[in-house]
Amino acid sequence: MSTSTRFLRLLSLLQTRRYWSGDELAERLEVSLRTVRRDIDRLRDLGYPVQADRGVGGGYQLASGTALPPLVLGDEEAVALVIGLQSTVHGGSSALAEAALRALSKVVPVLPARLRQRAQALTASTVPLNSQHAVPEPVDPQVLVVFAQGCRDRERVAFDYRDAKGTASSRRVEPAKLVNVGNRYYLVAYDLDRADWRSFRVDRAENAAARALRFVPREIPGGDAAQFVREGLRGAGQQQISARVHASAEELAPRIGRWFEIHPLDEDSAMVRTENANLPWAAFGLALSEAKVSDVQPEELRSLLDSWSANLAPGPGE
Repeated sequence: MSTSTRFLRLLSLLQTRRYWSGDELAERLEVSLRTVRRDIDRLRDLGYPVQADRGVGGGYQLASGTALPPLVLGDEEAVALVIGLQSTVHGGSSALAEAALRALSKVVPVLPARLRQRAQALTASTVPLNSQHAVPEPVDPQVLVVFAQGCRDRERVAFDYRDAKGTASSRRVEPAKLVNVGNRYYLVAYDLDRADWRSFRVDRAENAAARALRFVPREIPGGDAAQFVREGLRGAGQQQISARVHASAEELAPRIGRWFEIHPLDEDSAMVRTENANLPWAAFGLALSEAKVSDVQPEELRSLLDSWSANLAPGPGE
């Protein structure tokens, strides 16, 4: 085992168990106790707070420090980390989602392609149990990170794209904003080849790469990226959905705020709106409000809710 390999192995061992005796570490690393002590000193020089108990039975443990040192992750740990961060990006608060996206931008670029593919496959095939969040569309974490960094750094991005009809094309864009709508992410960007603004579903993009070309940001039509995406969805056949929910806006925000616009009407009710072609999905979102619903539009959604309510009602004698 080379010195660098042994050093990383030692760090990994200390991170996976609270306490190791010197003899255990020496046996695992196939070195002497003296070498273990020397490697421990190197870790301390790099800022890792390794505590040692002297004497018979003495050993080592990695303690909490004042700053987070670099971590060594195994393959499965790295995949779990990416999946967890992606879940937070989709389902966390705005502050947590932004922090998770920053963390992804650090992890994904150094992740081997095989691990990125494994994380993507697991995300696509996993359904949460009793989740109050829509299942996110499977997104290549590398694409998400490239888009996010392009928006932040005002750097042009190229990628391959497949539209709703399955037609493939190559795009060169100036990315402006990422917009989360329900269980999907959309990139709002200026398409250089079409000389116009577009919104792209991130789960339909692949092979994204920064072009190392900076640009002066343009004004998004209407000045609102979220509204631009909503208008695009409406033009793509998405239905206008609205309902009066008999609960306060404060109560509704953590329950359905990620999927619906919430407009307070009074202290005990709010009007909620969204655009979606999937009426069962909209009905499910309204059900999660945990409140009475009225003034539902369109008529098809109202009929669907009535049908669900009738089917869920207790039968005679129950």
